Amino acid sequence: MTALTPTDRLWRGFDRAGLDHQYDARGTVADYEAEARAYAEDSVAAMTTLDRRADLVFDPASGAALDLYPAAGPGPHPVFVWVHGGYWRALSKQENAFVAPALVAAGVSVAVIDYTLAPAATLEEITRQTRAAVGWIHHNAAAQGLDANRIFVGGSSAGGHLTGMLLAADGWRAEAGLPRDVIKGAVSLSGLYDLEPVRLGRVNDWLGLDAPRARRLSPLHLLPTDPADGCPLIVSYGGSETAEFKRQTDDYLAAWTGHGHPGRFVAMEDCNHFDIARRLGTPGTPLAQAAIRLIHGT
Repeated sequence: MTALTPTDRLWRGFDRAGLDHQYDARGTVADYEAEARAYAEDSVAAMTTLDRRADLVFDPASGAALDLYPAAGPGPHPVFVWVHGGYWRALSKQENAFVAPALVAAGVSVAVIDYTLAPAATLEEITRQTRAAVGWIHHNAAAQGLDANRIFVGGSSAGGHLTGMLLAADGWRAEAGLPRDVIKGAVSLSGLYDLEPVRLGRVNDWLGLDAPRARRLSPLHLLPTDPADGCPLIVSYGGSETAEFKRQTDDYLAAWTGHGHPGRFVAMEDCNHFDIARRLGTPGTPLAQAAIRLIHGT
C-alpha cells in the first residue's frame, strides 16, 4: 500500500477517501432503506395517533412550516423543538414525527420543523430558518398553549449541527429580539460541530463551503462564554458510528463544559446513526428518560 504524503492528509491523517468514509453516515448501517422505512412508519404512527397541528408557517419569507404535537391537558406546556437530519439536503418533518410520542406522553409538546434543503438554500439560510422557528414559537407560545419560558431544542446529525447553531453565541438572539436564555436546554445526537472536515469531503458538493464560511458556521467556534448564555446539554451517538462522528460530539461536549456550561453524555452503545433518534421518541429508553428529566428539571 502506498504511504500517504503530507499533501494527501487532509484532516487528522485522513485523505479524501478516508474522510468520505468517516462522514458517510449511510455506510455505517447494513440497510439504509430499512432505516428510512422505520423513520417513515414510526412517523405515520405518531401522526395518526397524536393530536397534530400541521403546517404552521413560522417563516413567511421561505414558507418553512412546523408540525406541533401538543401535550394533553391544561397548559402551558414546555415545548421541545426537533430539527431533522439528512445532511441538510434530505428528509422533512413528515419523516420525523417519530420523535414526539415519548415526550408528548410525558407532558411535553413537540414541534417538528422543516427548512429549505440544500443546495436550494445555503447553510446560512438553513440556519436562519431554524432560528426563525424558535422565534416564532417564543412569540406565539401563548396562542399554542406553550410556555415561552420553557423552550428546549434538539436534533440529529445535520440537525445536531443546527441545534449547535441555536446554542451559538453569535448575537442572533438579540438580533431577533429574543431573551438571551430563550433556550433552556438541548439534546444533540451525532452532531457535526466543526465543518472544516465536512468541507474537505463529498458533503461539500452540495454545501459549497469555503474555509471562512465553514468556520463561521461551526458551533464549536461559536460557544457561549457567559454562563447566562448557556444551558444544560445532553449529547449522544450510536456505538456503530465512525470515529469522526464520535470525536465531533466528544470535542463539542468537552468544549461546552469547559466553558462552564452543564453537559452530559448518554451512552446508546446499541444504536446506530439513524435509530438513535427514534429512541428519543420511544418511551422508557435512557435517551427519552434523560430528555424528559432535563425538560422537567427532575
